[in-house]
Amino acid sequence: MSLWAIIPVKPLRRGKSRLAGVLTEEERTMLNVTLLENTLRTLKQVKEIDQILVVSRDTGALALAREFKARTVQEGKPGLNTALKRATIVARGFAAQDVMILPADLPLINVEDVQTLIGYLSKPPVVVVAPDRRNDGTNALLVSPAGSIDYMYGVGSFKKHVDQARVKGMRVEVCNLQSFALDLDIPEDLELLNQIQAIKIRS
Repeated sequence: MSLWAIIPVKPLRRGKSRLAGVLTEEERTMLNVTLLENTLRTLKQVKEIDQILVVSRDTGALALAREFKARTVQEGKPGLNTALKRATIVARGFAAQDVMILPADLPLINVEDVQTLIGYLSKPPVVVVAPDRRNDGTNALLVSPAGSIDYMYGVGSFKKHVDQARVKGMRVEVCNLQSFALDLDIPEDLELLNQIQAIKIRS
């Protein structure tokens, strides 16, 4: 098994626009940088991952990725699904057999849960999906073999990825873990993160 983790990254200064009501542009930029660093640092510790690939049109994000010895791909045509398809082609060009798509905005991501997710990869062809806490979006996606399905990120992507995999006759595994369920998109997500961290401190 040759597993590549692909991280799509929006421009660091423009990302998280829906948090503009509670965070300044500088604070949002710093949040994006911190989240990306945390994701890269975590994935570097997962021995099952052979390579990390960051795809972005932000040169700062790509430079940061290279500091963590990750490979990088400059995003071409705009659009997340197009960028991920391009990154997957690059990974397969380096003999990647499996790919794991992870966003850079999962504040609770940890090595153990990533390894749990990877554990579902046995007996391909298989698609492993970790939905967001609303069971709408896709916050982690493993595809084996790489390139077996089209990326369908956007509204309702969780169901779209599951349905497409089943139509293609692939085994589908759904992984429900808090560390993948919480992404930071709206003020409510920040409030929930603060509550979780407060509980951990007390315990």
